[in-house]
Amino acid sequence: MDLKNPDGTGSLRITRISIDADSTSIDFEGQVEGYGTVFATHLLQPLDSEQTRGTSNGDARTFLLDGSCLNTPHQGTFTSQGSSIQIYFTDAVDNGAVNFVIWDVNILSKDVVVKYWEIKPAD
Repeated sequence: MDLKNPDGTGSLRITRISIDADSTSIDFEGQVEGYGTVFATHLLQPLDSEQTRGTSNGDARTFLLDGSCLNTPHQGTFTSQGSSIQIYFTDAVDNGAVNFVIWDVNILSKDVVVKYWEIKPAD
C-alpha cells in the first residue's frame, strides 16, 4: 500500500463534540470521494493521562448520489498533539469493501481531511 497515493479523499466537518471524564465523542459530516455524503460518529478513549493516543470506535452512514445508503463500523486508534488529532482505522462497508482510513482532524477549525486506501473492493 502506497500511503502517498490514497485511493480516495474527502473533506468532513465536525458537527458536535461531547466530552466525558474518560472519552470524547465527535460527530462528523461531509463528502468523501466514491462514498457521497458521509455522517459519522467516533468515540475516542485515551490510553494515557496526556491523552496523546488511544482507541477510536465509530460508525458511519453514507448516502450516494443515487439515493442508496451504505453503513460501516470503524475500529482503530488515534494520536493527538495540541488541537490536531489523527484517527487511523479500518472499515467494513456493507457492500463488501474494506478500507484503511486516515482522518486528520483540526479541532479549532473543525475541518477534517480524509484519505483512504482500498484493501478489498466492493462485491
